Amino acid sequence: MTGTTTIAMRETTLIEVEQTGEAAALPMDEETFRAFYDRTSRSVWLYLARVSGDRQLADDLVQETYYRFFRAGAAHENETHRRNSLFRIATNIARDAERRGKHRRHVALPDIDDDAQLVAANVDVAGRTDLARAMSHLRPAQREMIWLAYALGSSHQEIAEALGLRTGSVKPLLFRARRKLAELLGRTR
Repeated sequence: MTGTTTIAMRETTLIEVEQTGEAAALPMDEETFRAFYDRTSRSVWLYLARVSGDRQLADDLVQETYYRFFRAGAAHENETHRRNSLFRIATNIARDAERRGKHRRHVALPDIDDDAQLVAANVDVAGRTDLARAMSHLRPAQREMIWLAYALGSSHQEIAEALGLRTGSVKPLLFRARRKLAELLGRTR
């Protein structure tokens, strides 16, 4: 019988990784990694916030996503391949967090207190709340797929790579997810 080992995670800088000799496995230098992070961190955070339904949890999940991406040290063919790998890691981390039950579901509302400010900001609170509530009733895989397709504009191939599906499966699964979302929103088509 094997025992379980708990590893305490601490912040690791790129300089520390270079000093320990693990940098050889990293296909990106520090400057390239920082630039990649700057280009992708907002979309990863938005994706994880929508999928998890918790902004604070999304902060932690983003950190874990980039940590695992960095530690994997995988060589990528191009920027798209690197981005798909990152979203695959983010998807797996979000699923792990959901399985552990470490997040709570809530409807995110804008940080505006006054109705006049809402009108001035042109924010449709009712529609936003309805969508958030409907999205929370979808299965996690459906939420992930809808977010990747419509919020991030990912292609079917990119969605398949990020979620670990066959490309041919994405279209019918996305159709079913859209239909379910429309039913939840009270629309027939």
